[in-house]
Amino acid sequence: MTTPHNDPGPSPDAVDDEPIDPAAALALIQQQNADVARQQLSGIPWILGVWGVAWGVGFLALWSGYEGGNPWFLLPLPVAGTIFGVLLVSAIVTSAVLGIRISRGVRGASGFSGAVYGFGWWAGSIAVYLLGIAFAREGASAELLSLYYPAAYGLVAGLLYFMGAALWRSVDQLVLGVIIIVASVVAPFFGAPTNNLVMALLGGGSFLVAGLVMHLNLRRGRRA
Repeated sequence: MTTPHNDPGPSPDAVDDEPIDPAAALALIQQQNADVARQQLSGIPWILGVWGVAWGVGFLALWSGYEGGNPWFLLPLPVAGTIFGVLLVSAIVTSAVLGIRISRGVRGASGFSGAVYGFGWWAGSIAVYLLGIAFAREGASAELLSLYYPAAYGLVAGLLYFMGAALWRSVDQLVLGVIIIVASVVAPFFGAPTNNLVMALLGGGSFLVAGLVMHLNLRRGRRA
């Protein structure tokens, strides 16, 4: 007569020795990579939105600060310049802060890329500003500088979005970079101050639309 005993089940070593499903392992890796990518990209729509407001409102203010610009009202040029400057500095600081947040909790090359991307905004913007001062000291006219600054800021922004598209394989940023560069090249041909209106509508508007599209895409990806 045998005595009843409880089946202990498979030992932990036996469980650990069970083969891992390659498809399940690959799916897990892909999901982890997607989570990291979404974490890195989560701050980009905010950067786009901040720059969209800065460009839209700032360039409209500059357009309203020159004779022959805004037909409805005229801002004193120092006021228009101050509005643009404050918005630009705010966008630069916000981009740097968000760049740090993008890299926080992400180790290695990915974290470094996010930090460089954020700092690239203020580094490029400061470089454009200092070059403008150098041109002014060498006798560049106010009209020439009013063409230079919007175009130069736009080229820096467009190239940064090209960099972002390459880093995170983001088609949204690639399309935005193309639009910003085209706007920056085309706007000076309209002359001052109409170039500011072109940058406000085409440049600032593109930032806002791209930020909204990327935000919605990230939300859909998070739910998937």
